[in-house]
Amino acid sequence: MTVVENKGRVLMKKYEIGRFLGKGTFAKVYYARDVKTSQSVAIKVIDKEKVFKVGLNDQIVREISVMRMVKHPNVLELYEVMATRSKIYFVLEYAKGGELFNKVVKGKLREDVARKYFQQLISAIDFSHSRGVYHRDLKPENLLLDENGNLKISDFGLSALAESKRQDGLLHTTCGTPAYVAPEVISRKGYDGAKADVWSCGVILFVLMAGYLPFHDSNLIEMYRKIGKSEYRCPNWFPLEVRRLLTRILDPNPATRISTGKIMENPWFRKALDGGVTRKGKGTPEVDQANTDEVLNSLGTKMAAKGQEMGKLSNLNAFDIISLSDGFDLSGLFEKPDHKSEARFISAQPASSIISKLEDVAKYMKFKIKKKDHGVLKMEGSKSGKKGVLVIDAEIFEVTPSLHLVEMKKTNGDTLEYWKMCKEEIRPALKDIVWAWQGEQQQF
Repeated sequence: MTVVENKGRVLMKKYEIGRFLGKGTFAKVYYARDVKTSQSVAIKVIDKEKVFKVGLNDQIVREISVMRMVKHPNVLELYEVMATRSKIYFVLEYAKGGELFNKVVKGKLREDVARKYFQQLISAIDFSHSRGVYHRDLKPENLLLDENGNLKISDFGLSALAESKRQDGLLHTTCGTPAYVAPEVISRKGYDGAKADVWSCGVILFVLMAGYLPFHDSNLIEMYRKIGKSEYRCPNWFPLEVRRLLTRILDPNPATRISTGKIMENPWFRKALDGGVTRKGKGTPEVDQANTDEVLNSLGTKMAAKGQEMGKLSNLNAFDIISLSDGFDLSGLFEKPDHKSEARFISAQPASSIISKLEDVAKYMKFKIKKKDHGVLKMEGSKSGKKGVLVIDAEIFEVTPSLHLVEMKKTNGDTLEYWKMCKEEIRPALKDIVWAWQGEQQQF
């Protein structure tokens, strides 16, 4: 079956498709009804061609794997995954209440309402962490509400699993939404996924009670300076208990930042709890998981191998990836280089493919290849030019698990010879792996 666009169509003889609910860059979401049980569900329709074109299949696999692991009353449930030749279908729990964000944009919430959502959020995140899952993109837009007004965490596309950690026990991929990101995530030095999620929860609590962000500035660098120093001001209607709790959550030092377990013991947090906070997950519904397993296998992604490959690369910080937060607009990444010796391009290919292609180009140009650590490939010419032997360093940065920035820099030799070689030989030879060169718009 092709893309479902019309109401009343039945998907794979199981789900009757209803109204359109929304869309993202690579997916559309529809309301649907189980033909046999009449249960309401949401179906996320993902375009395979678009996903594979930009190399986001790993992200799809991660989202499926994580949602199958985290079964909790306050996490949106994934019932099953199906696929056709051109589409992938996520059959999800239907959150009738929509995004929590829609409530926040109308203004601050009452203290008791904000506390209820915060209790449910922390309960779900605490459970996720116990399963070795870190969300990494918590914000009101990713928090949905069911028909009873209970919170449901969604969108685990940027989540990280415990096995993604490096030998130092920290995560190194910078991601998340700028205003909600923890200061240590910006630093490129690695971060504890659990502590980073706690920070985002603190920002969400502030937003629920204030109706606006704690860290906001039209100047991005100034906003990150405020985040780094945890420089914010609580409005006068915040109770003293909330101010004290926020001080412990929005602690710029992750080593002393409060944990989810300690938050759940906080007196203000524990007020008006109905039978305590749920820490155990709910049982897996009686659905056939065969389709889900089949889709995972068909995507053919080896997450462990991918993780090892990524561990060898450098990572861009949040200043670098901010331009990707709105529809993958890469223009912000391609500011004019400080030196005339640099050329940059974005690729949606795996790092191994990029390195392999660069090696092929080097051999074609009769350059010697000298590999270096941290995703740097050094290429040295075989004959001397006007200013000695031409040497080019190609460094690969991870922007997201599926996008890489490659910076090619002349470290020796004549600049004019370098740019001539770039134009006439290097750029044409790399066309198969380049998504966009510096100063050029990416092509979808």
